[in-house]
Amino acid sequence: MGIRVVYGDDRVGAEKAIKRELGDELEVFEGENLSKEGLFGIFLGGTLFVPAERKILVKSLGENREIFEEFGEKLDEFAKTSNEVIIWEEKLDKRTATYKKLKAAGVEMREYKRDEAIDARMVFGIYDLALRDGDKAICKIEEIEKTEDPYKFFGLLVAQALKKLEWRPKGIKEKRVLLELSKADMLMKTSSMEPWLIVKMVIRQISLL
Repeated sequence: MGIRVVYGDDRVGAEKAIKRELGDELEVFEGENLSKEGLFGIFLGGTLFVPAERKILVKSLGENREIFEEFGEKLDEFAKTSNEVIIWEEKLDKRTATYKKLKAAGVEMREYKRDEAIDARMVFGIYDLALRDGDKAICKIEEIEKTEDPYKFFGLLVAQALKKLEWRPKGIKEKRVLLELSKADMLMKTSSMEPWLIVKMVIRQISLL
């Protein structure tokens, strides 16, 4: 039991590692919205109503500067927790006092870097296909979704849409596509839906524009 930190832009790899280590019966806290009381509650032992040795995931704690600093200040105390806690950060600022305290305390910190292997030309081909035939574009996505990173794919999809708008700055369809991609981006950041499902949904929507 104790504290571990997982960070990096490979969200797929990080998610797999977290699921493997914490399983499905875990509590998830959004660090951006965490209060000081909530922070202390995470590292408390079990009570009559809360089981000891809880499995807890805290996401994006570094986005909440005040609470992240409080976490660092209380690290020695929190490290004694009987709970299994993973702090998950997409970006971990190594200049912060909290990072330095984590490192000095010997807290395990693992970085997951995104594989840059996705061929941009392949993504652009799927984007162009989506403009003509959504069903075929989705079939292409299903061929790669087990091996590729949906977030990387989506980023390249947005890049292609932006290029199209540069070529046709007054294009109505191009602007509508970017609006749909913006909605999908928000959904990927705020919902618990599978990211590939969101990608397929936006591909379908693009094909109907």
